Amino acid sequence: MHATSINPIDWKVRGVTLKEMMPFTFPLILGWDAAGIVTNVGKNVSSLKIGDRVFTRPATTSNGTYAEYITVAEDLVVKIPANIKFDEAASIPLAGETAWQCLVDIGEIKSGDHVLIHAGAGGVGSLAIQIAKSFGAYVTTTGSSKNESLLKSLGADKVINYEKTDFEKELKDYDLVFDTLGNDIQDKSYKVLRKGGTLVSIVQPPDSEKAKEYGVNAVFHMLQPNGQDLEKLANLMAKGKLKAVIGKTFEFNEAGLQNAHALSESHHAKGKIIINIK
Repeated sequence: MHATSINPIDWKVRGVTLKEMMPFTFPLILGWDAAGIVTNVGKNVSSLKIGDRVFTRPATTSNGTYAEYITVAEDLVVKIPANIKFDEAASIPLAGETAWQCLVDIGEIKSGDHVLIHAGAGGVGSLAIQIAKSFGAYVTTTGSSKNESLLKSLGADKVINYEKTDFEKELKDYDLVFDTLGNDIQDKSYKVLRKGGTLVSIVQPPDSEKAKEYGVNAVFHMLQPNGQDLEKLANLMAKGKLKAVIGKTFEFNEAGLQNAHALSESHHAKGKIIINIK
């Protein structure tokens, strides 16, 4: 292991939020992003060799990535593009695969679609903007005034300052909404969709009655680790169409991890929070 990153699932599992939903046995090593170098391979492994630079989102029930060494199934491991550093690679797997599955597999995004991505400066949102743009979509995102230039640099066509503007009064007839916030933001998001549009949430199951009322599709999605999805993200990174947004880096020790969790829990982190192991 050379680097890992922090995701909200880390501290949600550490607390009580997801203990009832996920197949975890405690005590548990946290962490679901990994970037490092292959030090050994199983006898049936054919796509990787010792010395390869790789990154992965391990299976949900595996021991976590807050560690110096991990073991991962071959089909979940992808080589890091030559132009990408370990900390950049570590920021991609969980957030990137989540965004890809929500936008591409569920949202069936295509060129010309109007897409609203909430909290575009966050770990998932910052990657979702770039993925949506790679498909030729028109992307609107929400964020604070201090992050407007960042969001536009990622490719957002329209940035709505949530501190000053109610997005639901500004937008209409959107094809897809990617909800990374939930609660009242999710409730308001139905209003901006066209009939037959899609809302995908990664924070809470949508209200089926409201979805029916507005005539839209509404789906809750939890990431399914997928090496093929990560390979597609790696290809975008190699072409310069997907870049990591690293907001803060911490050392791999008790204080570093505690401070990293505290920053993530504040909901004010920009991009991804990285833990450097080497």
